[in-house]
Amino acid sequence: MSAHGTFALGTTLSAPHGAEWLALALSYLLGAVPFSWLLARGLKGVDIRTIGSGNIGSTNAMRVLGKPLGVVAFVLDFAKGWLPVAVIAPRFHDGPDAGPGALAFAALCGVAAVVGHVWPIYLKFKGGKAVATTSGMVVALDPLVFVIGGFGWIAVKYGVGFVGLASMLMCALFPLGAAWRISTGDAHYDYGVVWVLAGLALLVVIRHRANIARMFAGTEPRSGKPGRREGTNP
Repeated sequence: MSAHGTFALGTTLSAPHGAEWLALALSYLLGAVPFSWLLARGLKGVDIRTIGSGNIGSTNAMRVLGKPLGVVAFVLDFAKGWLPVAVIAPRFHDGPDAGPGALAFAALCGVAAVVGHVWPIYLKFKGGKAVATTSGMVVALDPLVFVIGGFGWIAVKYGVGFVGLASMLMCALFPLGAAWRISTGDAHYDYGVVWVLAGLALLVVIRHRANIARMFAGTEPRSGKPGRREGTNP
């Protein structure tokens, strides 16, 4: 870390200070809101953690609540990643309103939301697999990077049928897409965002370790085919 508190490796990531800590706390608390659990409890009177995969993500919500409400759950989980980057971070960042430093701090707020989704304080720190919330964060940072990852998701999901593998590949493409955007000179952020996205991609892989084990064992169901579990729980 430099004398100004900025990390090396060509980034403007810096340790939060002052009101920025409040932004991170608010981002975490928003990310921790278990929308799928609330929808299942409020509309069906069931605990989503005891049904299907037992995960509170939107994919399990589709299984428990049906596709329409599952889509609502996905949109809400997606918004948990988008709002901290697009709304919360700009209001609390202690620095210029635009530029790499502002976007690096916005990325940290997105991370706080993802952490909240994965380890929600409201449900004893047992949450989802980070895909939907990470996707919302990426759209707020750079929609084209999300499109790049989305093409990877589509290719794998409809090519081999593993939603979990598709989600992992999509998130792995996010930092690569961001690095490409920087190399072309079209990005308004620096490599701080790339490192953040790389860390989240690793988190998504770790959260899908059960899916990985089932794929190696040949027991992971393919999308659209019957099985005990299907794909991922964003």
